Amino acid sequence: MVGDHGGNRDDDGAAADRVSAVPAPVRSVIHACRYPVMRLLTWNIQCGKGCDGVTDLARIVAVARQTLDADVFCFQEVSANFSRFGDGADQSAQLAALLPGYSAIFRPAIETVDGDGNLHRFGNMTLSRLPVLQIANHLLPWPGAAKVRSMRRHALEVTVQASFGAIRIVNTHLEFHSTDQREAQVARLLDLQEEASVNPRQAGSRYDEPYGSQTVAASSLMCGDFNFDVSDPQHALIDRSSRPGLTYRDAWTASRADRPRAPTCGIYDRAQWVDGPDCRDFIFVTEDLISQVRRIDVNEATDASDHQPVAIELAE
Repeated sequence: MVGDHGGNRDDDGAAADRVSAVPAPVRSVIHACRYPVMRLLTWNIQCGKGCDGVTDLARIVAVARQTLDADVFCFQEVSANFSRFGDGADQSAQLAALLPGYSAIFRPAIETVDGDGNLHRFGNMTLSRLPVLQIANHLLPWPGAAKVRSMRRHALEVTVQASFGAIRIVNTHLEFHSTDQREAQVARLLDLQEEASVNPRQAGSRYDEPYGSQTVAASSLMCGDFNFDVSDPQHALIDRSSRPGLTYRDAWTASRADRPRAPTCGIYDRAQWVDGPDCRDFIFVTEDLISQVRRIDVNEATDASDHQPVAIELAE
C-alpha cells in the first residue's frame, strides 16, 4: 500500500470530481457513490516533528499522501498555539490548508487559556473527503490526574458516508504514563461503541432542529495511538470484547493473522523509545466490517515522526 495512490481514480472519474465550480459537499457525495473502496490513514504526527528534530507539516502531508490516497486522514498530536510545538502555530489550520478538498475537523482534548487570554489547544484531527454526517468529541476519563504526569485525552468521532453505509470513525490517543487511566479510557471507548450499536439511528432529511438531525451509526472504525502493545491485556479488552452489539476487532489480526505485525513506533527514534521498535498504533473495526478489510499496512520507511503511518482499505 505504501506508494499506492489508487491508480487512476482521479483520472478516469466524472468531471464533477475535478471541477471546482461543483460545491464541495456535492463532490464528496459523488466521490462516495463512485468508489466502493474506503481508504483511511492514521498517524501520530508528533506535532510534525521528525526524528531529525525538524518540524515540517508539509513533509507530514506529503508522506501521508504518498503512503495512501486516503479518503480519511486521522492525525494525533496536533497543536494550536503551544509554543513548544510547531513554533506555536495553529497546526490545525495549517493541515487544513495543506489538504484542500477535505473537510477538516479538529477538536482538542486540552483547551486552556493563559494569563493574557490566549487560547492553547491540543488534540486530534480528522480530515475527510467523504461526506461528513455527524461530529462528536468525547473527553475520556482522567482518574488520578493529580497523582501522575498525564494529560486529558479524548476520542474524536466523525461519522462519514461510505459507499457501503455510514461509519463512525473514532480517532483517539490514550494516556502514555498511567495504566489505570488508560484502562478507564478503554472502558469508555467500549461504552461508546455499545451505546451506538445497540441504539443506532439515522438522521431525518431536515436539519432545522437538533432532535431529528442526529446520526448514530452502529458500524465503526477506531484508530490511533493506544499506548499499549499487542501483548497488553488492554489490547485484549478491545479485541476480545463480548459486549452487546457490534464489538471491535483488531483489523490486522482479523485480516493478516499469517503475517508478523509491523512496528509502529521506535524504529528511528531511540531516544524516546529506548527499548526499540514497538507496536502502539492500531486500527480496530466492528465485526460487520471485518470481511470488508482488503489491506492494512504500516509505512516503516519514514522518519517524519516517531510513529509510523498505518493505512487500511475497506471495500464492499
